[in-house]
Amino acid sequence: MNKPVSLEELEVGMDVPALPGMDEAEIQTPCLVLDLDALERNIKKMGDYARAHGMRHRVHGKMHKSVDVYFLQEKLGGACGVCCQKVSEAEVFARAGVKDVLVSNQVRDPAKIDRLARMPNFGARTICCVDDVENVADLSAAAQKHGTEIECLVEIDCGAGRCGVTTTEDVVKIAKAIDAAPGLKFAGLQAYQGAMQHMDSYEDRKAKIDVAVAQVRDAVEGLKAEGLECDIVGGGGTGSYYFESTSGVYNELQCGSYAFMDADYGRILDKDGKRIDQGEWENALFLLTSVMSRAKPGKAICDAGLKAQSVDSGLPFIFGRDDVKYVKCSDEHGVIEDTDNVLKVNEKLRLVPGHCDPTCNVHDWYVGVRNGKVETVWPVSARGKAY
Repeated sequence: MNKPVSLEELEVGMDVPALPGMDEAEIQTPCLVLDLDALERNIKKMGDYARAHGMRHRVHGKMHKSVDVYFLQEKLGGACGVCCQKVSEAEVFARAGVKDVLVSNQVRDPAKIDRLARMPNFGARTICCVDDVENVADLSAAAQKHGTEIECLVEIDCGAGRCGVTTTEDVVKIAKAIDAAPGLKFAGLQAYQGAMQHMDSYEDRKAKIDVAVAQVRDAVEGLKAEGLECDIVGGGGTGSYYFESTSGVYNELQCGSYAFMDADYGRILDKDGKRIDQGEWENALFLLTSVMSRAKPGKAICDAGLKAQSVDSGLPFIFGRDDVKYVKCSDEHGVIEDTDNVLKVNEKLRLVPGHCDPTCNVHDWYVGVRNGKVETVWPVSARGKAY
């Protein structure tokens, strides 16, 4: 095994985009930059909200995939644990010392189930989602093999149309099987309405979540009738947390993007019809890019193209500028409309990515900046952990 390399041994421009103490102007691009002040304000704000509403907040690690960001969320926002989407991603957080880890997804492959069953040996409460009673026996066998306990949430499809069961009858059937299985513990319900998170209209989002709340309430009552209590009734995202937290049914939020924000989430409207990135949350994540060509009038070319970001939810916008616009990208280049030819070669711009989660997953590092200086550099700890 190679000896671990300290940050100071890394070469700027080859191994890492910047080092602590550098000026922001010296950061190598394209790279991810975190405005630490904005990030900390977002984290504290969500933590205060959750506490004020008697909710736990299990932050979503699939968004940032960073152990360092998680521990900041725990310290400043009171996070009770982390959600992950894949076993390998969850292992990164468990190995780093996170004590409460939920794989908010199904785990069916035998090798993955075996790894999941070993996660408690890192000292982590280990939870996964189940939507098929046939999954229960495999999870139980693995837990018994390793002498561990896996906690299970029955997943309800409350509108996303992906995983999860749709009837209280199925919820109860799976929950009873989990409760009876050696090595397993029934822990509650997973009910995340993902399909409505990015709907622009506040009222449209509320209508969708009202249906989900009724569905979850019915399931909770059905479980109680069988003597089964839910420690966790989890769900709630950046576009809906205020609905789940006042539902009287949910007790755990699972917000992720609020900490960083992106262009797609920023477009949705709050109850007053205002964009949520103009008051509710701040943009804290940026894709820093540099102008590399001014060969053509009215146009500038930057170094952040498709390989530096995800555009599945639309193109990024240029933060703090209304005189220039990011209009097109290819593998290595971004095209910026610059009608008045105001941009200069090597000028740096902050882009707000269209979708933060997959954008973060194509980078190795976060560069944390405060007052124009690089304060910290954090690895994207679980980058590429998709299995």
